[in-house]
Amino acid sequence: MAAHRRSRQRPVGGTTARAAVTVVLAGTATAAGFDGAAHAAPRPAPAGADVDRLYREAEVATEKYNGAKEKADSARERLRDLQDETARAQARLNRAREALGTVAAAQYRAGGLDPALRLMLSDDPDAYLDGAALAERAGSRHQAELGRVRAQLREIEKLRGAARVEVKTLTTRRAELGRHKRTITEKLSAARQALSLMSPEERAGVTGGTGRAARSDGGTARDTALSQAPNARAAQAVAYAHQKLGSPYVWGATGPDAFDCSGLVLAAYRSAGVSLPRTTYAQIDAGRRVSRSGLLPGDLVFFYSGISHVGLYIGNGQMIHAPNPSAPVRVAPVDQMPFAGATRVV
Repeated sequence: MAAHRRSRQRPVGGTTARAAVTVVLAGTATAAGFDGAAHAAPRPAPAGADVDRLYREAEVATEKYNGAKEKADSARERLRDLQDETARAQARLNRAREALGTVAAAQYRAGGLDPALRLMLSDDPDAYLDGAALAERAGSRHQAELGRVRAQLREIEKLRGAARVEVKTLTTRRAELGRHKRTITEKLSAARQALSLMSPEERAGVTGGTGRAARSDGGTARDTALSQAPNARAAQAVAYAHQKLGSPYVWGATGPDAFDCSGLVLAAYRSAGVSLPRTTYAQIDAGRRVSRSGLLPGDLVFFYSGISHVGLYIGNGQMIHAPNPSAPVRVAPVDQMPFAGATRVV
């Protein structure tokens, strides 16, 4: 019986043992793998990506601020012109009123006698008739002067109405400036806070190093870019941008010592006698569009779908641009950011 019982025992590596091990392993896998995956916290986005996003959002708000400021400046200039023109019209009106007052006083002193009766009573009828003719001509001038006064009054009212419109426009633009300024301040403050929490190595990865590194582009590359520029004005713009390497980024600035991205290209072409619009989304339409493969030094290169960043192409796949408040004006590859288009100004 003992031998029979021994012959009936199943080996340890048999089906039952394998099934038990399989169940244990499956449970372990569930506990350590599937269950763990279900309860694992999502990994936070890299801090550098957060800073880049904040800088992009601040730059979008900066370009909107620049556009609103340009419109506010135009409204302020139009208002000043209207005020000057209104003052001149008022002076003309005052002179016309004085002339009318003189005529009215003379008529009052002459009295209201009937002209025929005056002729009968006159000691010198010929002199009276001459005087009557003169008075008639004076009356005609009086009527003409009244017409001019009425026209001047209408002109002044029209000027004042236009001025009221400009005041309202200016008030709206100032409110818009305030909103964009608050957005910029909030985004840049958040970016600074994120940078302060990074290690020096992480911070260098975001800012791209120091201002001195931005000046590492040598004279040979600059001379090559100048020789390849399509004309003298583009060459001058490139030369100006090279001179500004290492200058700080300041939002809303157009030089000569600090710049934002659109302010840098505006100042570069201003040095060459070319006037560009203030904002990136207007600058892209300030010349002839060119393909990425057809870029020449001096071309404006734009980035992101909202056309929120611009740089000045200098050849060999490189540009000079003002990146953000933590990085000065520098040389960078064009493929560093999503390319959106390019424009040849002249």
